[in-house]
Amino acid sequence: MTSSGLRKSLDVVAAIEAAKGTIVLLAGFGLLGLLHKDLHALSGDIVAHLHMNPARKYPHIFIDLMSSLNDRRLWLMSGMALLYSTIRFAEAYGLWKQKTWAEWLALVGGCIYLPFELYEIFKKPSFIHVSALVVNLVIVLLMAKVLLQRRSRT
Repeated sequence: MTSSGLRKSLDVVAAIEAAKGTIVLLAGFGLLGLLHKDLHALSGDIVAHLHMNPARKYPHIFIDLMSSLNDRRLWLMSGMALLYSTIRFAEAYGLWKQKTWAEWLALVGGCIYLPFELYEIFKKPSFIHVSALVVNLVIVLLMAKVLLQRRSRT
């Protein structure tokens, strides 16, 4: 792969990381919007709006999960979303600026997810699980190639 092709690939990975950070940040703000709300009633309204039977397994799990959330847990989850987003945005910036630390962060971060993605595929294969694995593998291999090329130049 040429250096311009490699550069474009790094930009794509940076864009993916920035998008992940944006989505999680928006989800964190969404959680903050649930502060001081009656989440049991809200979850019941959502299940009813979707014409689901609240006595069935998954709607019941959803209602129980929402009912167990309190303001403290919402703040904690929002804080974790902010932390995750900050890491993703820093990684994206570092990749756009071709920083070695960001390339290592992308490689290690991608490797961490691989066993979980494989587990999900073996547990219940789906297009989404396979796609996530393929994209993550491509990113890991690309980062490994970038780091090996950088090392051979020094």
